[in-house]
Amino acid sequence: MNRLMEEFLLFKADNKGLADRSIRAYRDILQRFEDWLDGRDPLTIDGDQLLAFTGPYLHKALGLAPVSRTPYVACIRELYRYLWSVRKMLPRDPAASIPYPRKPRKLPTSMELSNAERLMWAPDFNRFEGVRDAAMLAVLIGCGVRISGLVRLNEGHLTTQTIDGETRMAIRPIEKGDKERLIPVPREADLLLRVYLEHPGLAEIDRATDDGDQVLFVTTRNRRCPAHEYYGERRRFSTRGAFAMLRRHGLAAGIPAAQLHPHALRHLYGTELAEEAVDVLERQQLMGHADPKSTSIYTHLAIRKLTGSVDKANPLGKVSTPVSQLLGEMTRKPTGAR
Repeated sequence: MNRLMEEFLLFKADNKGLADRSIRAYRDILQRFEDWLDGRDPLTIDGDQLLAFTGPYLHKALGLAPVSRTPYVACIRELYRYLWSVRKMLPRDPAASIPYPRKPRKLPTSMELSNAERLMWAPDFNRFEGVRDAAMLAVLIGCGVRISGLVRLNEGHLTTQTIDGETRMAIRPIEKGDKERLIPVPREADLLLRVYLEHPGLAEIDRATDDGDQVLFVTTRNRRCPAHEYYGERRRFSTRGAFAMLRRHGLAAGIPAAQLHPHALRHLYGTELAEEAVDVLERQQLMGHADPKSTSIYTHLAIRKLTGSVDKANPLGKVSTPVSQLLGEMTRKPTGAR
C-alpha cells in the first residue's frame, strides 16, 4: 500500500484511537482506492476526481448502494484532511466538499412487547444456562444495550448505588468507539443478574481476566478450545454466540424471525422510552446516541402514546358523529367491572 496511506492508518490508530475493526475497514477501502489510482500519486488528485471515485466508480464498477458508499466517503475525507492539515502536503483539502450519499431513513424493526414477554419466559430456569440466558435477555431488553456491549461486560462493569434509600444496580457497557456510559438496571433485570451471579454453576467456572476482573456472561462449551485452555477470556460470549442464543429461544417461543435481532430489542427499549414521554436528552443518554437525530426516530415509533393522544384530542372525539353512540357502548365498561 502507498506509504502515505500506511502513515495515515498509523496516525488514526495511535493518535485518534480508532478501533482495530475500523482500521481494517479503512485499509480495505484504501486498497480499493489505490487500485483505482492505478499508479497515480494521491497528492495530485483533485476534488472532481475524488467525486468520481466515491460516486460513479463505486456505484457502477463495484455496485455499491448509497449506504455502502458512506464509509468510503468518510475514509477518503479523513485521508485528505490528514494530508492537508496534519502533514501540510496539500495547499487545500480536495475532499472537503465530497458529499455523503443520501439514503432514505427507515424506521427500525422493533420487537413487540408481547413477544418480549414470551422471550423472557423461554429459557429453562432449572438449568444454569437458562438462568444465564434470562439474565442476558433481561439486560438486552431492560437496558437497551447493543449486543457488542453485552458480551464485553465484566463483573467490574456492574455498580451499585443507593437511590432514595434503595440499593440499585447500574451497568457501564463499552460499545461503539470504545465509549463507556452508565445505564440504570431495572429491578427485573437486577434480580435476574443477582440470581445468575449467585448460581452455584457460575462459581465453578474460572472467568478471571488478565486485569483481575471477571467475564460476566460465560459460555459452557467451546468445541474449538481445548479443555485445559477453556478459562478466562475464552469463556466470553461472542456476538455471534449471543445472537444465536437469542434466535434459538425466540424461534422456540414462536416469535417472528424478523423480530429476533438484538437491534429489535434495542428498538423496543427506545420506543418504550418514547411511549412514556421520557425527555429526549435523557433518551439520548440512555441509548448512547452521539446524534440526537438517532434518538428522535423513536418518537415516530411511539404509536401507543400517539394513538392515545389522538383519541383524546382529535376533533371527531369532540363532536357527535353517526358512530358516536356505538363507540360509547363499545368502550363502556360492563356493569360490575373494575
